[in-house]
Amino acid sequence: MGNFKEDIARCRAFVFDVDGVMTDGGIIPTIDGDFIRRYNAKDGYALAYAIKAGYKVCIISGGRGRTLEYRLRMLGVKDYYLDCMDKIRTMREYFAREGLDPADVIYMGDDIPDLECMREVGIPVCPADAASEVIEASRYVSEFRGGEGAVRDIVEQVLRARGDWARDSMGVTPSSLVASR
Repeated sequence: MGNFKEDIARCRAFVFDVDGVMTDGGIIPTIDGDFIRRYNAKDGYALAYAIKAGYKVCIISGGRGRTLEYRLRMLGVKDYYLDCMDKIRTMREYFAREGLDPADVIYMGDDIPDLECMREVGIPVCPADAASEVIEASRYVSEFRGGEGAVRDIVEQVLRARGDWARDSMGVTPSSLVASR
């Protein structure tokens, strides 16, 4: 473990929790058993941009719901594990399948169920409003809260460190993601 800026320049993959990281943690149950969550458009843009640039993005969450699945597919996320109660096993299997060295992976979590995964990777990070135990386990604490730009913050930092951020002005839109599949 070296300098944070040097380490993020080696990052090849991101693993994110959902509730409290990609959202503010609030959920509204619907009568059909789904959940309504509020997402940050800039977080979503950064994730889609990273995927389009060739970075691996994996979502591992205890959360579930059709609207969550739809959001992830809309961003181009292909590797997601929802309603997951054994995050560490799932993450290790993902690393093995993708040939990833945990030292070169960022994991962003916000609460106690994320700690084991955070201890496994080289670059554990969290939103500003994460649980105190998660903040202590993190190498970087975003100035942004979950669902308010924390995901964009770390993705943009990594892509900037690697010279991959904003290389063109075309950007990423849902239609460009569909065209690239």
